[in-house]
Amino acid sequence: MGLDDDAREYHRRDPPGKIEIATTKPTNTQRDLSLAYSPGVAAPCLDIDDDPDQAYNYTAKSNLVGVVSNGSAVLGLGDIGAQASKPVMEGKGVLFKRFADIDVFDIELELDDPDALVETVAAMEPTFGGINLEDIKAPECFEIERRLGERMDIPVFHDDQHGTAIISGAALLNAADITGKSLDELDIVFSGAGASALATAQFYVSLGAEESNITMCDSSGIITTDRGDELNEYKQQFARDVDDGSLADAMEDADVFVGLSVGGIVSQEMVQSMADNPIIFAMANPDPEISYEDAKAAREDDVIVATGRSDYPNMVNNVLGFPFIFRGALDVRATDINEEMKRAAAMALADLAKQDVPDAVVKAYGDQPLQFGPDYVIPKPLDPRVLFEVAPAVAEAAVESGVARTEIDIETYAETLEARLGKSREMMRVVLNKAKSDPKRLALAEGTDEKMIRAAYQLEEEGIAEPILLGDHEEITRIASQLGLSFEPEVVDPAERSLDAYADRLYELRRRKGITRGEAAELVEKDTNYLGSVMVEMGDADAMLTGLTHHYPSALRPPLQVIGTAEDADYAAGVYLMTFKNKVVFCADTTVNQDPDAEVLAEVTKHTAELARSFNVEPRAAMLSYSNFGSVRNESTATIRQAVSDLHSDSAVDFAVDGEMQADTAVVEEIIDNTYGFSELDGPANVLIFPNLESGNIGYKLLQRLGGAEAIGPMLVGMDKPVHVLQRGDEVKDIVNLAGVAVVDAQQE
Repeated sequence: MGLDDDAREYHRRDPPGKIEIATTKPTNTQRDLSLAYSPGVAAPCLDIDDDPDQAYNYTAKSNLVGVVSNGSAVLGLGDIGAQASKPVMEGKGVLFKRFADIDVFDIELELDDPDALVETVAAMEPTFGGINLEDIKAPECFEIERRLGERMDIPVFHDDQHGTAIISGAALLNAADITGKSLDELDIVFSGAGASALATAQFYVSLGAEESNITMCDSSGIITTDRGDELNEYKQQFARDVDDGSLADAMEDADVFVGLSVGGIVSQEMVQSMADNPIIFAMANPDPEISYEDAKAAREDDVIVATGRSDYPNMVNNVLGFPFIFRGALDVRATDINEEMKRAAAMALADLAKQDVPDAVVKAYGDQPLQFGPDYVIPKPLDPRVLFEVAPAVAEAAVESGVARTEIDIETYAETLEARLGKSREMMRVVLNKAKSDPKRLALAEGTDEKMIRAAYQLEEEGIAEPILLGDHEEITRIASQLGLSFEPEVVDPAERSLDAYADRLYELRRRKGITRGEAAELVEKDTNYLGSVMVEMGDADAMLTGLTHHYPSALRPPLQVIGTAEDADYAAGVYLMTFKNKVVFCADTTVNQDPDAEVLAEVTKHTAELARSFNVEPRAAMLSYSNFGSVRNESTATIRQAVSDLHSDSAVDFAVDGEMQADTAVVEEIIDNTYGFSELDGPANVLIFPNLESGNIGYKLLQRLGGAEAIGPMLVGMDKPVHVLQRGDEVKDIVNLAGVAVVDAQQE
C-alpha cells in the first residue's frame, strides 16, 4: 500500500480517529462517582463562583488547549472546510500531548465570517487555558488573532503565522552565526506574502533584522510602493520603494532566501546569483521552492539549506514550537503569548542546536551525524530536550514581561517538566540532584569510546561527577575535538604515566590467586577494567563505570576480583529500576546470581531495599514465586520461605517484606488486602525479588517490552566500593544515569 492508503487505514482503525478522553481520578466506587459528579461536584463549583481563578485548581483548564479551525487554509489542501480539517486538528492534539503533555479539544467551526468566528471562540474562554488557531486563511487570520487576543484573558496563538517564524528564526540566528554575518546587515528576500511569510518577516525584524533590508515577493513579483492600493495593510508594511521586478531580480546579491510559497519556482541560477555564503530556507510543502539537492549543487560548499521536509537536514517543523510555547505559557497562567516569549523560544532552540545530541535522537534519524554546523542549525523535532529548553525560556519571558499570573522556580520547574515525560526522568532527577550536591571522581574504564567521552562531557558540564577517562590520551583528545566538545577531562593514559603502584596493589591482592607481578603489570597496562578497579580500590577514584564494550560477565570479573563485596555483604547483585507512568518497581537479581539459595536471596533483598531508599522510595519487598504463602511446597518454594523467615528474624531489617507470593499478588493491592490480609505488605510491592537469574531476566524484559516500562540499570549492589556495569550498546543518557547512581553510592561511602 502507498502512503495515502496507509494513512486511511491508520485513521479508520478501531477506534476511529487519533484521540480519546481518559479519566484522571478513580471512578471505581459509588463514592468515587459521587465525588466526581453529584453531589460532590457542587463544592468546587461554588468555590469557582466565588473566585474564577479556582478553575485552574479544580478543573483541567490549566492544561487544556482548544485547537480551533474553520478549515479555510489547510496546509497543502487549501479551503476544504471545517469537517474535512478535523483529522488535521486531531493530529495537532496528538502532537500537543506527545511532546508537551498538553490536553486538547479540537474545535472545527463551519464559519467563514470573521466576526462570527471571533464571537464563537471568545465565548469558549471559560473552557480553555489557551487557544491555538489553525489553518485559517489570510488576511482574515491576522484580524481574528488580534481581536481574540484583545478580548480574551488567555493566550491566543495562530500557529500558521508564528510557528514557522519562530522555528526559522532560530535557524536564521544560527545560520548567520555560522556564516559570520550580522542579522541587521542581512539582505533577506521572501517568496510568498501570506500569513506565514508576513509573520515570519515581522519576527525576523523582532530578532534584529532591518525592515528596510527585507524584500517580499508575491505572485506579481516584488511588492513595491508603486502597487499602492492593491496591497492589503499587512503587505504594505513590506512594500519597498524600488523598481518593479521578479523574484529572480530580488534574489540577486541577497544573503537570505525565505520561501513560503509554491514548489519549484527557484532555479540554480537564481541561487548562484546570491551573495557569498547564502542561506536558503525553501519551506514550501511538500515540494520546496528549490530542492535540497539542487540548492546544494548550485553553490557547492558555501550554502546553508533548510526545508520543511523530514528527509533532508534542517527541517523547519512547527512541532519544535507550539507544544513547548504553550507548555511554558500554561504553567505560568499567561494571559498572552507575546513577542518576548516568541523570541525566548527562538533563542532557546538556537542554543540547543549547539549542544551535544543524545543517542536516541541520532538513532531516530538513521544514525546520521548530528553536530552544529551548516547541516544542523536547528534541533530535530524528536529531541526530548526541546521541552526542557523552550518551555522554561517561554515561562521566564512571560514572567519578566508581565503577562504571567503566577511565578515559578526555574530549577524545580525543570523537574516538573521531566515528570511529565515519565516516571524515570522524575526518579533520575532525584539521584542526579543528590550527585550534583557533592560530585565524586568517576573512572570511566572505556575512555576512548565516543559515548564515554560524550558522557564525560555531560557529567562535567552539569556538575554530576568529576570524570576520569582511562585510555589513550591522544585518541580521547582527537575524538572530543571531532565531536566539538570543548573540555579537558582528566585522562589516565598507561603510556604517559607509571602504573607501578597499581601493579603492586593488584599483585598484592591476587598473588595467592595465581597472578605474578609481571602479569599484574600487564593487566593494569592493557586492561582498563583492572586499572579502574585498582584506582577505586586505592582511593584514586571514588567510583567506576564499565561494560559498554564488554560482555557483562567479563566486565564484572575485574571489579569483583579487585574490589570485592562490602564488609557486610557476601554477594553482589544486579538491580533494574522499572518505571511506569505512575509507579516504580525495583527488580532483582537480574544479572549476577544464577541460582541463589536462601542466604543470597535475603542479602539481595536487603541491598535492593537500600538502593530503593537512595531514590527516596520506601521499600515494600515481595519474594516472588509461582506459589502463594505455601500453596505449593517443594524445594524451590522452601528456599524462598526460608529467605523470608531469615529476613523477618533479622532485627536490622526495617522495611516491609513478605512472600513467597505470585507476581500479581505482589503488585495488585486488592489481592493482598482481600485474600492475604495477614501479609506484612501494606500496599503493592515496589521491590520484586525473583527466585533465580533466569526468571529475573525474563521478568524485567517483559515488563519493559510488554508492560511499557522504562528500565534504568543494571545497578550493581553489594560491592565494597561503587562500581556499575553497563549493558553493551547503552546510550549516553544511560551512562549519565548510572554515573549519577555511582556518585550517590560514593557519597554514602
